[in-house]
Amino acid sequence: MFRNGIRRCSGLARAATSSTKLLSARTAFPATLSAPASLSRPIAPLKSFAHFTRFYSADAAVAEDKVPENAAPGEISSFQDLETLGVHRNLLDAITQDMRYDTMTPVQSKAINPALKGTDIVAQAKTGTGKTLAFLLPLLQRMIEEDPTLATRKASRNARSDDIRGIVLSPTRELAEQIATEAKRLCRRTGLVVQSAVGGTQKSAMLRQTQRQGCHLLVATPGRLNDLLEDPNSGIDAPKLAALVLDEADRMLDVGFEKELNSIQSYLPKDKVRQTILVSATIPDNVIQLARQMVRPHDFEFVQTIPEHETLTHDRIPQNVVTVSSWANVFPSLFELVDREVAAAKQDPTLPPFKAIVYFNTTSMVELAGELGYQRRQSGQLRIPTFAIQSQLSQFQRTKAADMFRNSKTGILFSSDVTARGMDFPNVTHVIQVDAPRERESYIHRLGRTGRQNKSGEGWLFVPPMSANSARKLLRGLPLKPNKTLESAEVDINAVEELPAYHEETKTLIQALPRKMMASAYTSLFGGQLTDREDLVDDLNDWAIKGWGWPEPPAVSHGWAKNQGLLKSGLNIQDGHSDRMHRDDRRGDRRGDRHGDRHSGGRFERRGPPDPFAEMGQRARRDAPPPHSRGGRGGRGGRGDRRGGGFESSW
Repeated sequence: MFRNGIRRCSGLARAATSSTKLLSARTAFPATLSAPASLSRPIAPLKSFAHFTRFYSADAAVAEDKVPENAAPGEISSFQDLETLGVHRNLLDAITQDMRYDTMTPVQSKAINPALKGTDIVAQAKTGTGKTLAFLLPLLQRMIEEDPTLATRKASRNARSDDIRGIVLSPTRELAEQIATEAKRLCRRTGLVVQSAVGGTQKSAMLRQTQRQGCHLLVATPGRLNDLLEDPNSGIDAPKLAALVLDEADRMLDVGFEKELNSIQSYLPKDKVRQTILVSATIPDNVIQLARQMVRPHDFEFVQTIPEHETLTHDRIPQNVVTVSSWANVFPSLFELVDREVAAAKQDPTLPPFKAIVYFNTTSMVELAGELGYQRRQSGQLRIPTFAIQSQLSQFQRTKAADMFRNSKTGILFSSDVTARGMDFPNVTHVIQVDAPRERESYIHRLGRTGRQNKSGEGWLFVPPMSANSARKLLRGLPLKPNKTLESAEVDINAVEELPAYHEETKTLIQALPRKMMASAYTSLFGGQLTDREDLVDDLNDWAIKGWGWPEPPAVSHGWAKNQGLLKSGLNIQDGHSDRMHRDDRRGDRRGDRHGDRHSGGRFERRGPPDPFAEMGQRARRDAPPPHSRGGRGGRGGRGDRRGGGFESSW
């Protein structure tokens, strides 16, 4: 049986978990810990939790303690000073003594101050800026203000599953687990009990734990929370709900959670006034519409945490585009780049260790890449750890792989879009994207995994010939530069008698893999190809025969070929071939990689005029291609050219 994404070498965990020096005063960035929050006990009984408090983020450990440069006059920038605004001492002690945070990040200073007033908040904030703490602290403070007994440890004894006081919604399981872990750290000196409810985990186990331990703060994905609220036997209710947070609101809408959000709102108490905090990296029209639905129209504040003068990651990070002449050249080019960059980092002590995330558009391609990476390590060709995260792994496997990569000094993570937003992986030096992304925003958010906290990084985009035109349209205006330094990218495997070294190595590795895995990867590549599909057939057939060493391309059924509109192409159509193999040809987490957490979409009901949210939309910073470009199939969500899009691509 072939190993999945976490079955990497047994010594890896020891090599990846070197200690980080403790700092006495720190700027607060979000923490991430390895234990899945849904399996953890409530915070009150945890005695040894402090042992983990310095293990979570190399980025935070090197952050300077300074007053935020863009703090407005009168804004509090020190956590200690929040006591003057009434923040409970137990929360502040958890922050300043247990977490050893002193100075707020600019985002925290801008968001916490107005949120403590109790008004609803719509905040535009990027990931990796400390925004998790920025919404958790006001949320917990409001819960304690409404019921001061929650600040005492004995409150945990009276917690009930049908008396939830705070809810945080997150678009993905991984991000929800991170938030729950951070919340438990904050609640350590109180009696607040934190639970998580996410798709991909056993609902019955979560309910047994929650009914036994109780719950004051529930961190959940929309699909799972809606399922719990719809179930009259779940015992989950929130009649005294004090506050609701929607994190990564744009992502929740992008992956089709409109229906669930509408349904969740219908189950929340209508007569009880609650504070709503909506956080989003971008403010497109559908987020504005969500705010109209969820936020009190005459008692909310828009908090803009992205300064107008700030250079955004996709403007600042060097970006290379490699036009590969065939899909047969993709993995050889990837291996060539990885080996070169690993060697460069080892030879130059001024360079950080090579740490990369490689993104693919399909689950099957992530699985294939993960196996090839593992086989390269087994053969001794690659001497750094590799990991894979995709939707067919269990929740435990995905969490374990994410934690191990997060704590590794060097390594490669092969991933779908599930890690493109909200996940904090420190010190990523390279983001490598294979094939044109589905949307412009997807490219930008993937790229945002590197260069965090103003560190250096670089992006690479490998574009097969059939995707070149769509990629140019999609990414117009971004500072992509052509890069021709990889010899493997331009090889014509039909014109050479002997395959080059990286091509031969790739062929040898592939021949050790299951044929079903290769066939699934083959068919998955047709999912996002809208044009030049006959050319894609020819190219993939060449790859299968010359690059894999197969006598013929993978067989497909007549029905599958008909559905693809490719009956008259060069596909290897065989009557009687089962359609079953094609059921795994997923477009790599097209709707967020939530694996069982999705339902069909819906529409929010409009409220009539006047519209107090119009000004918010005008103030929001948006990514957009240049005004003369429509941005291809993914260039939505922009007005003008105030954010990004000021470059003319040169490829």
